[in-house]
Amino acid sequence: MLTASAPLHAQAGDNAGFTAYVQSLWPKAQARGVSRATFDRVTAGLRYNARVVALDRDNLGTPTSVEAPIPNFAPYRVKHVDAARIGGGRRVHDRLLPLLSRIEQRTGVPTSIMIAIYGHETAYGQVTGNFDLPEALATLAYEGRRRSLFEPEFIATLEMVQKGVPREVLKGSWAGAFGYPQFLPSVFLDVAEDGDGDGVARIWSSEADAIESIGAYLRRAGWRAGQPWGVAVRVPAGFDRARVATRLVPTRCPRVLGRHSRWRSMAEWRADGVQPVGGGWPGDAVQAVLLEPDGPGNTAYLLTGNYRAILDYNCSNFYALSVGLLADEIDR
Repeated sequence: MLTASAPLHAQAGDNAGFTAYVQSLWPKAQARGVSRATFDRVTAGLRYNARVVALDRDNLGTPTSVEAPIPNFAPYRVKHVDAARIGGGRRVHDRLLPLLSRIEQRTGVPTSIMIAIYGHETAYGQVTGNFDLPEALATLAYEGRRRSLFEPEFIATLEMVQKGVPREVLKGSWAGAFGYPQFLPSVFLDVAEDGDGDGVARIWSSEADAIESIGAYLRRAGWRAGQPWGVAVRVPAGFDRARVATRLVPTRCPRVLGRHSRWRSMAEWRADGVQPVGGGWPGDAVQAVLLEPDGPGNTAYLLTGNYRAILDYNCSNFYALSVGLLADEIDR
């Protein structure tokens, strides 16, 4: 028998158990400053959403190990750094340039990087998701596979409404990301900033607020002003990759960070014959790791600490590379 406290793998149509579970969360919501009136208003009419659970289970994919083959980056780049995203990004960038410049001054994050993330997350605000966030997050918490993630996010939606976010704007992805930057509710509470000066961080309708919040997120993730995210390079034939292999075992995102070399200065990489593709080279003292996403003999990348800030937004090498490359194209 399903209970509100047990790890769950709920079945479609189990609305009685779902409702009991949601109501059991009232003490936790109250402890976070949520009023009973807000709790009742947000939870009224919530139902178990089998579609959300199906999407979550589909997202599991086929189990893989760290050593499993990883596809090449080139096809992903063609799809995600395409003419539509480049052209759209340049238009948004030009339209918002005075605002973007002010945000760059405050955050240190280049205007093109913020726009590239905006483009990748929601196609410059066109695709933000239409799932009801409280219902989706409560469903995923009730299902139980990742309750430790989704239950706090559900509570965070209640906190948002308590703090004045309109209930009707809580729409987003099946996994709880919402608004132009696709923030989780907890990230919104921690990071979202007001970019247009009206006193409210409306990341679901204000481009200024969304882009300011993206910049604030990257700043908190460690973005260093004046340093590039990385540079495309050629690695010479016969290069000894074993000599630069990392000895660290990453505890976070091992399939992503495990593909990076150890940190070395740009001067050290250059001394080993690594050369930039198309010009441009950060200062010799800048530290970078080497990533060869399509294997030896193809375009490689030297990636700085700012690349790690992008990974903090979405821990995927393909995502972070495509953000950096799209930003470069927007800048051209």
